[in-house]
Amino acid sequence: MQHFLASEYSPVQPEQAGFHIIPVPLEQSVSYGAGTASGPAALLEASQQLEAWECGHAPGETGFYTAPPVDCGGPVETVLDRIEAATARAISCAALPVLLGGEHTVTLGALRALAKEAQRSGEPFGIVQFDAHADLRSSYEGSPYSHACVMHRAVADLGLPLVQFAVRDFCREEAEVRKAHSVTHYDAYFMARVGLPEQPLPEDFPRRIYITFDVDAFDASLMPATGTPSPGGISWREAHFILERCVAGRKVAGLDVVELAPIEGLHHCNFTAAKLTHLLMGLAHAANTGPDGA
Repeated sequence: MQHFLASEYSPVQPEQAGFHIIPVPLEQSVSYGAGTASGPAALLEASQQLEAWECGHAPGETGFYTAPPVDCGGPVETVLDRIEAATARAISCAALPVLLGGEHTVTLGALRALAKEAQRSGEPFGIVQFDAHADLRSSYEGSPYSHACVMHRAVADLGLPLVQFAVRDFCREEAEVRKAHSVTHYDAYFMARVGLPEQPLPEDFPRRIYITFDVDAFDASLMPATGTPSPGGISWREAHFILERCVAGRKVAGLDVVELAPIEGLHHCNFTAAKLTHLLMGLAHAANTGPDGA
């Protein structure tokens, strides 16, 4: 198994790591293109080509621990329990959990672990989602645990506040769920025409945030290696700019990068996903150790 950015940083023990990188090769409910089961391994392999620093951040200096891939065999409910356990272990080590998907359903396992931790600590958190799709269906193709339902489970079952960026494909049901659960959203069309406010997160949004980044948030020209590529997405620079605004003055509780479905010969997509993961970790570390996040 490859370890994240082992070309630059020697892996450390779980108790010594600032980040637990958790590969989750889940692929049970993909509804168009397949391949997400291969995403985590491809991302880890591509990470060996990264530089030690990313935009002035060096999160690897806090220690990277790459956990064994989560066993994704069996019923999805069982897999979610395993993801929750791996996330809980990271939390118990005072490390930031970084999940590598796999389909977007993997996020739910991490959110369950963080929600339990938030109950114990009394520190709530909210979700910042980057995605081409709203993922707010109550059920899809017969399953409430489809990748198309993960944010519905978050807002309706876990009661977590949510802000969405770059969405451009959703249905009437999801629009109604947005209204019912007060989901703040900056859809791709809106951002292209209007732009972003200086403070994109609501004033009453929790200080702690979980960032989930479905790679199809990027425009399909940049990220074709995903099950449901969609035109009209955001660019790398736009994603970086939005992320910087979202983490400013906040604390990052965890993050994931999901839905990479590698295409043979298009290794730039795997590298982009690895670079995104590294950037997210760098921004998270800077936010969490700065004067407003410590």
